[in-house]
Amino acid sequence: MAALLFGWSALPVVSYADDEVSTLRAELNALKQEHANQVSALEARIDEIEAEQRAAAALVTPANTPPANTARGGASAFNPAISMIITGNYANLSADPSTYRIAGFLPSGSEIGPGERSFNLNESELTVSANVDPYFFANVTASVTADNEIAIEEAYFRTLALQSSFTMKGGRFFSGLGYLNESHSHAWDFVNQPLVYQAFFDSQLAQDGLQVKWLAPTDTFLEFGAEAGNGDSFPGTRRNRNGLNSQALFTHVGGDIGDSTSWRAGLSWHNAHSDDRPYDDLDAFDASVVNAFTGTSRTWVVDALMKWAPHGNATRHQLKLQGEYMRRAEDGQLEFDTLGTNLSGDYRSHQSGWYVQGVYMFQPRWRIGARYDAMDSGNPSIALVQSGALSSSAFPALLSATPERFTIMLDWSPSEFSRLRAQYAWDEARLDERDRQFLLQYIYAIGAHGAHKF
Repeated sequence: MAALLFGWSALPVVSYADDEVSTLRAELNALKQEHANQVSALEARIDEIEAEQRAAAALVTPANTPPANTARGGASAFNPAISMIITGNYANLSADPSTYRIAGFLPSGSEIGPGERSFNLNESELTVSANVDPYFFANVTASVTADNEIAIEEAYFRTLALQSSFTMKGGRFFSGLGYLNESHSHAWDFVNQPLVYQAFFDSQLAQDGLQVKWLAPTDTFLEFGAEAGNGDSFPGTRRNRNGLNSQALFTHVGGDIGDSTSWRAGLSWHNAHSDDRPYDDLDAFDASVVNAFTGTSRTWVVDALMKWAPHGNATRHQLKLQGEYMRRAEDGQLEFDTLGTNLSGDYRSHQSGWYVQGVYMFQPRWRIGARYDAMDSGNPSIALVQSGALSSSAFPALLSATPERFTIMLDWSPSEFSRLRAQYAWDEARLDERDRQFLLQYIYAIGAHGAHKF
């Protein structure tokens, strides 16, 4: 009976203890829920702030802030990228290459044409490049010829951290006018440059000076550029004076059409000055003479490019179509026989040239291409001829002509570091003579070589 009474008296205490535990547990769960809500709110705020930061960063170009220095420590941090390009060919030519000249155009004095017959070692190109620091990139490209001569093709610095999408380049560099001019020879789709590049710029226009580019912050690619140099490259000459002896302006625009096609177009202008720019010619009696031009040379360039690859995959099939039109006006004085009679008179000319080409990858590693070149020398105004002092036969290199050439090629690239090419051309650049040119070319790259332009 005592045990029953004791157990009965303990029941309210147990019930009271159960109620207190339930209350405490409820309060604990409420605190947990409140804490979880606070954590969720904080995480949401963090996500919101990070999204705002990403959106703000997207509106600022990478050039607005210096790039982080991610170079490795130790001696290896100073190792630049080094590459060597080796090229050569075999040439079978129906006409004597030593007499090659583009008819109707003032010669540059270093016409290469198709090169020499039989086996040839072409130039080997050595390139050393690296980021100097977070603010500058530097590149040096040296050309080693088959005659054991070394020439500096390019040696320039380029800024990495200018404000507002500006980039500056200084030193020696290939001009940004047109489309093909900036490309090195191993990146060409054919063995040689179009005739218009050979006649107007001695294959490529180089500047010793400064270049400024601005990339517009638009969805469509829009680029503007300006250059100034010493004018040492053809059609200009190095002048013994201060100032800007060679100037160039250019703009490029481009974009995508769907996910398979992209395009680019451009407009360029170049102005150069020449003092006594010499060239070899024959007089009316087939005697060798040296003539010279002094004056200005202004060239307009229009270029266009279209690339197609199924859904952007260019590893199996791709098509590239491109073309350029150039028009040049020269105005100044033409001297006849500078080492003899040394007659001089006014000279004016308006000349033009263009090319169009297409290259198609019909299966991986294999491409086929065709190119057509055409030029018009016009009828230059030569005061010495108009006045009757000399006959037009005294300037055979300047007789009116319309040079043209048709070229086909087939190449195979076992990898991105090698290419073998066969090319055949019907060349009518000379007066009344067709040169049938068959060339076999090899290109091999050694070392770290940067990507080529679009």
